[in-house]
Amino acid sequence: MFFPELPNLHALLILLLTAIALLLFSRDRIPLETSSLTILVALTLGLTLFPFQSGQKTLHAVDLFSGFGHQALVAVCALMVAGQGLVRTGALEPLGRLLSKLWGRWPQLSLLLTLVIAALLSAFVNNTPIVVLLLPILVSVAMRTKRSPSSVLMPMGLATLLGGMGTTIGTSTNLLVVSVASDMGLKAIGMFDFLLPAAIAGFLGIFYLWAIAPRLLPSRETPMSDVSPRVFAAELSITEESPLIGETLADVMKRTDGRLKVERVHRGSNTFLLPIPDVTLRSGDRLLVNDTPQQLKEFEQILGTPLYSGEYRVDEEHPLQAKDQQIAEVVVVRGSSVAGVSLRRARFVQRYNLVVLALHRQGRAVWPGGGNELADILLQVSDVLLVQGAKTQIAALKKDSNMLVLDATTDLPHTDKAPLALAIMAMIVILAALNILPIAISAVFGALMLILTQCLTWRDATSALSAQVILIVVASLALGNALLTTGGTTYITQVFLYLTHGAAPGMVLSGLMLLMAILTNIVSNNAAAVIGTPIAVSIAQQLGQPPEAFVLAVLFGANMSYATPMGYQTNLLVMNAGGYTFSDFLRIGMPLSLLMWLSLSFLLPLIYGF
Repeated sequence: MFFPELPNLHALLILLLTAIALLLFSRDRIPLETSSLTILVALTLGLTLFPFQSGQKTLHAVDLFSGFGHQALVAVCALMVAGQGLVRTGALEPLGRLLSKLWGRWPQLSLLLTLVIAALLSAFVNNTPIVVLLLPILVSVAMRTKRSPSSVLMPMGLATLLGGMGTTIGTSTNLLVVSVASDMGLKAIGMFDFLLPAAIAGFLGIFYLWAIAPRLLPSRETPMSDVSPRVFAAELSITEESPLIGETLADVMKRTDGRLKVERVHRGSNTFLLPIPDVTLRSGDRLLVNDTPQQLKEFEQILGTPLYSGEYRVDEEHPLQAKDQQIAEVVVVRGSSVAGVSLRRARFVQRYNLVVLALHRQGRAVWPGGGNELADILLQVSDVLLVQGAKTQIAALKKDSNMLVLDATTDLPHTDKAPLALAIMAMIVILAALNILPIAISAVFGALMLILTQCLTWRDATSALSAQVILIVVASLALGNALLTTGGTTYITQVFLYLTHGAAPGMVLSGLMLLMAILTNIVSNNAAAVIGTPIAVSIAQQLGQPPEAFVLAVLFGANMSYATPMGYQTNLLVMNAGGYTFSDFLRIGMPLSLLMWLSLSFLLPLIYGF
């Protein structure tokens, strides 16, 4: 067997662009939305300037925008809205209370029950709200039972990923793989068609997460259970009326009995002064300090220097002033619209009616220099913000998917609409499972019913949509379409078959699944799935084997986002809440990935008879 000849120039360039896309998708510093849109623009612009036509095949640039109307994307968006309905109505709250009670009596059995319930729910509902629901519950019961929360949080998060691979609606990845395979002429894969291998492998995975994983995890100091005060970076502003004008830093420190530790003095737009004791303070100066929330508020009162967040502060003239002011700590989560932008640009104060007093960033410098104020520092995933505002606004923040309130007593909202929201979600699943309606139509119908019955407002529905998910899906579909039409997929298939020449079909399938499992922990799982599905179909056709088995190999492999924190958005949520390190995910995720890969490599050939 000879090494395959190179394909046409268009296919080579699109293969190169695919490699660039995978590289961009793996860069944490570049927003995924930016990478996705860059790839989409490069594809469409390139094909507009250099059209592709080969025999009967023609690829029009505008065709690559079809992903915006693809049934898989429509279904994903509608299901995100439906999941928001369960969160907003508090439909999952009774389950959370039940688990909290059981943990106090039978912790080990309750852990198993929690893992099973988390997996079952994730087969039908996006796992992000499930993780957000369970995080504070597990932290709370772990503290009461004197158990380290780090021994249970990661197993719970990974259990939701195991459950998500059981049905076509379990994850957006599943929907994409099934839809792309259907677009290529394969028989439509039903909602529960691959439940058997997923359930068997998932059972093994749940047992590992229950019996073995907690013993492999070291005890970590978790931010949510840490009762010691967290240290924040903040600004104390020297106003025109301040009694500190003309005093030296040494004088100011005496006022606080030496407790005030000034990092730098921010003067003007771009000047930072070292905290030398004889520096004389002027109106407009800002003292950059690091301390606990209690100390910061005490300094504010002693010195008459308000805690400052950019242009905003809480005083008598500020509309945020209220009698029921509270201070809360919130974390920026993966996929948040405020991640990657500054507080000022995100219009945080106007959006949430809360003032940011300080910022905590684990192990990294908060003051990067260059004249940045607190309001101008770019927020990062896992940053913890100290916010102040009315009690009602703090409560409202707990319902926002952009933030996670670090409060062990966090409750989901509960309304009389909860049973109705559950019934509508059940209707979506049943209509699709019985093939009465395609999932894209049943999900859209369900989303409309949630709005008409006032389980959701339009504002709630639109806030459930993620620009990141939408753009990565569209870009991935465009890349997959371009590879398929230009012959890039055929070339990758030929290279893969060359490298696996002489191996049994089961070994080829296993190798493909392993490749997807590696990719999904580095780049977007949706990108890996969409690019891998056409390759899987082509490999199966050339080997003369059932293409469904190879499509499922891609689906399962792309769901194995266990070994890295960036593998899936809930991994980052769990990482922050549990105080885990990158090596912790490798320690737990790699054996789980190996277990799932080996079990599914055995099950798929057995079920499909090769």
